[in-house]
Amino acid sequence: MLVLGIDPGTATTGYGVIRETDAGDPEMVDFGVILTPAGLPLEMRLLQLHQQLQEIILLHRPQSAAVEKLFFQKNVRTAMAVGQARGVILLALAQAGVPLAEYTPLEVKQAVAGYGAADKKQVQEMVKALLHLAKIPKPDDAADALAIAICHLHSSRVDQMLQWGAASDE
Repeated sequence: MLVLGIDPGTATTGYGVIRETDAGDPEMVDFGVILTPAGLPLEMRLLQLHQQLQEIILLHRPQSAAVEKLFFQKNVRTAMAVGQARGVILLALAQAGVPLAEYTPLEVKQAVAGYGAADKKQVQEMVKALLHLAKIPKPDDAADALAIAICHLHSSRVDQMLQWGAASDE
């Protein structure tokens, strides 16, 4: 399975593409960030985000995608901007027909580091280890997106096992 993980933001949106190997391990395919210039009006930044994400989707043709859920933010302005970016991201995925899952930061930390209160550095080290990378992916938004993709791959595997178990019980 080829998974696109996305860490949404208006200024910087991280993305990470991973695949599951025949051995069942995650393997990094691509990662990076979509940057939008601060001086542009919001609607133009959102348009750029949408267009660049469409290009990434067309390039990689993911079988599924995962996006970080919006959680409580102290700064309402930041929360609104991230919410608008998430809307554009969800639209691009829906237009491309890519199935979507959403995960909270706690769920991502639990799936990647095995501990829901893991700090950013611990999660980044686990991303590096799980993907057999020489160094932690940079910038942080890209590493976060890879963590979201890994979380989705693990969750999909658990869902498949549960479905298989339920089917064998019938």
